[in-house]
Amino acid sequence: MRFGLLTPIVTHHPDHGAAWEEHAGPSELARIATTADRLGNHHLTCSEHVAIPAAAAPVRGTRYYDPLATFGFLAAQTARIRFATHVLVLPYHHPLAIAKRYGTLDRLAGGRLILGVGVGTLAEEFALLGAAFDGRGARYEDALRALRAAFGRRAPAYTGTHYRFDGFVVDPCGVQERVPIWLGGRSPRSLRRALVLGDGWDPFRLTLAELTELVPHARGWREWRERTAPLELVLTPDQLLDPTVPAERARLADLLDRYRALGATVVNLRFRHRSLEHYLEQLAVFAAELAPRFA
Repeated sequence: MRFGLLTPIVTHHPDHGAAWEEHAGPSELARIATTADRLGNHHLTCSEHVAIPAAAAPVRGTRYYDPLATFGFLAAQTARIRFATHVLVLPYHHPLAIAKRYGTLDRLAGGRLILGVGVGTLAEEFALLGAAFDGRGARYEDALRALRAAFGRRAPAYTGTHYRFDGFVVDPCGVQERVPIWLGGRSPRSLRRALVLGDGWDPFRLTLAELTELVPHARGWREWRERTAPLELVLTPDQLLDPTVPAERARLADLLDRYRALGATVVNLRFRHRSLEHYLEQLAVFAAELAPRFA
């Protein structure tokens, strides 16, 4: 298994955000990124929301750094770590806009981009941005196909149900001709889409018990049986533990064993921390004591 980070600071969620993150900013974020890069972590994450409805704030939180700006800032300070959008709401965008903007990031970062995308669920945000909420599923699937056809190509061409383009030049474009595309979501349908249209499945807010029920069952689906390429199963532990505490480090090891048995290939790490220094210590302890066990 490889280990990425659900990056602190860039989102602030009511149920797992630490108090110190509230007033942290670029310098703290840069220290996290450079430390994670040095320790060999696989990726950092950043989510996309333009504006959260006030009524949804108690559940969603309100802070969402823009991933394009955030990753551009961090790419300039790191060398190896990858950058995973977790997730872009694809129906907010034309796929060529993503291919251009994030292709530019991919080029500047030396091919370190992972595109995590989702269908979106906030009807109020769709309305705010002038994007159609109804019918977004079919548009999302076509956008995935269009994005695959366009990313990393200077003269892309695609004809689909919702998007068509030809005779245009996208310059610069991404350096990865097949950028990894991880599909978010939390439903069986999102997993089916990942099997057909993506390189990985990166669900959110699913407990280990829920995943243990869904994933073994899904391995019997036609889509899984017919898939020839590997599928990255990108999972996020449903407990917040502190690896600097020996007893909790042992519990975390047991928990990761269960995710590995389920088939996880990548894990999004998040810890229970009380300060930046504590978080950086946790990263170091995890890299020294736990990561080698799962390599």
